[in-house]
Amino acid sequence: MLTDDGKHLYVSWDEYHLLTERLALKVHNSGWQFDQILCLARGGMRPGDVLSRVFDKPLAIMSTSSYRAEAGTIQGRLDIAKYITLPKGELAGRVLLVDDLSDSGVTLQAVVERLRGMPSISELRSAVIWVKAASTYTPDYYVEHLPTSPWIHQPFEEYDALRPEKLAKKFVV
Repeated sequence: MLTDDGKHLYVSWDEYHLLTERLALKVHNSGWQFDQILCLARGGMRPGDVLSRVFDKPLAIMSTSSYRAEAGTIQGRLDIAKYITLPKGELAGRVLLVDDLSDSGVTLQAVVERLRGMPSISELRSAVIWVKAASTYTPDYYVEHLPTSPWIHQPFEEYDALRPEKLAKKFVV
């Protein structure tokens, strides 16, 4: 649900799951066949996992990080993992790159450039749930374009400030 000021988008778990399923259908309806999914951790892990299950394709993971300051609301230096984690083999063939959103576009663009330099990848396409108007990169597949570039409050963010001690209090009887 977008707030009246257009600066915040609050997403429930149910909405998040439906959007991820819509993303899977967009990829499917395109008719493009791919061999592997590479998700960007952390935001792309949930949609990447769902797409991996729906399409029955291997899931690879690449860690990236740029949001650290102010409880993850300020973008800092982009860090991209040197290695990609796969269950077996190497990242190769037709690869679907999955993340949750294209915010500024910096992360996706940097990862796409790195992957396009890998001779084992014959074709690369990208998929996200949201694309903000402020993004300089437009993925091949996305569910929602956000013209006001709001801050997206995703349902799993409740865990960002939850520590074991606080969690333990939840189960005290």
